[in-house]
Amino acid sequence: MVPLKRRKLVPTGAVNTGTGPVRTKFPHVVLFLLERKMGTSRRAFLSQLGRRKGFQVEQVLSESVTHIISESNTREEVTAWLDFQGGGQADVLLLDISWYTDSIRAGHPVDILDRHRLQDLQGSGPEVAVFSVPSYACQRRTTLENHNTVLTDALSLLAENAELSDEDGRGVAFRRAAAVLKALPSAVMSISQLSGLPCLGEHSLRVIKDIWENGASSEVESTKVSERFKALKVLTGIFGVGAKTADRWIREGIHDLHQLQNSGQTLNRAQQAGLQHYDDINQPVTKAEACAIEEIVEKAVSSVLPGAQIILTGGFRRGKQTGHDVDFLITHPEEGREVGLMPKVVSWLEAQGFLLYQKTTRNSYLESKADGPGRPPSNMDRFERCLSIFKLPKMEKQGAKDSQNVTENCLQANQKSDEPECPEAAPDRRWRAVRVDLVVSPISQFAFALLGWTGSKLFERELRRWARYEKGMSLSSHALYDNNQVGWRHGSLPYLSDGRLG
Repeated sequence: MVPLKRRKLVPTGAVNTGTGPVRTKFPHVVLFLLERKMGTSRRAFLSQLGRRKGFQVEQVLSESVTHIISESNTREEVTAWLDFQGGGQADVLLLDISWYTDSIRAGHPVDILDRHRLQDLQGSGPEVAVFSVPSYACQRRTTLENHNTVLTDALSLLAENAELSDEDGRGVAFRRAAAVLKALPSAVMSISQLSGLPCLGEHSLRVIKDIWENGASSEVESTKVSERFKALKVLTGIFGVGAKTADRWIREGIHDLHQLQNSGQTLNRAQQAGLQHYDDINQPVTKAEACAIEEIVEKAVSSVLPGAQIILTGGFRRGKQTGHDVDFLITHPEEGREVGLMPKVVSWLEAQGFLLYQKTTRNSYLESKADGPGRPPSNMDRFERCLSIFKLPKMEKQGAKDSQNVTENCLQANQKSDEPECPEAAPDRRWRAVRVDLVVSPISQFAFALLGWTGSKLFERELRRWARYEKGMSLSSHALYDNNQVGWRHGSLPYLSDGRLG
């Protein structure tokens, strides 16, 4: 037990801060922070924080104190401490630090809930559940409902900053921590609930604790206002610009789009298109827009190869209502019929005026008939793909009867439109630019391609890690390879749950 230390009681009067009287907003609430188990420096920091918010925080215990705030103490321990000091007011409230931090966050004394009251040693108060989740993200059931958005948003921002700074290891660590919190069935009410959870490293826990105790993370807040972070976000928002290019531009004094346009930098074709359609590309894509594009692409595919199949993938396939781009996976039930399909689809879309920019890459995945698919040198798949900026006509709201005519309406709108492609030249134009990726897969690899392109990135990373370390297999968007024998698997979805990987 921590030794009890006698503290002198002082009579009521002016606010005891050690630095003279302080104006308070809530004179009926007089606080005293118990140093026991809290520590001197932390107590001083929290006291100053409360005073800046207008709370009357006494430096020493006095008869005017109405609320005693403690951390990691039971009611019995605080009562024993008070008795040792010579007693206190009979009606003084004994509260947990969570009430104090909640009040600071709200800017006023909040209502006292059961969780704010100090609990008896026997734990007579309501129990707080300790969470438990699987170590691998691919084994967790994660819904679209997030009960801990304040925490996950903070960790996601730090992950984004790390990724933009080319620190992928730190970025993955923050992403994994955020994914664990997203998978929890309810909001975190106490740091103790996180005990034993996987993927919550020291840095992530420090950020969580800072938010829990102070209402915000100082690291997150400083990152938000960082000029470098803001510049990286703006520049990498240009289609075709990665973190390394953005970093080089920043070192050359370029921090925004205006400076880039006046810098004389030589931009490639993708970057020129990305800069030209910057506002549209950085505007969220709705599910309705994704479905409209799907109908157009489906018409293009069926026109050049009847029987071919197209599936909307990415976040929309996972149930999201908005996204930053639209991804499609295309195949044909007959192996080999998909060869040569992409150029025909792209030509059809260009002829109809739907493509503002496109770049097609060939399938570079090599495969031996004897040995099967080669193990991929990286996590990137090597399918034939087209990275494009799509010109989507803005359509009037349609009823159910008109939903089947989306493609025809878009075709007519494109044919009638003679507006310039530059958004700045036509602010009231009747179309918007959308990032669209088209990927063609042989039917023998389609199951793995669909799994890989459904995402999320973290889920796919964790699935590959689980396959490797738990099953002794190498999984890619092309095939499943058994590391323990010369063997491989193509195929349909049942192969993914036949007892070896599933």
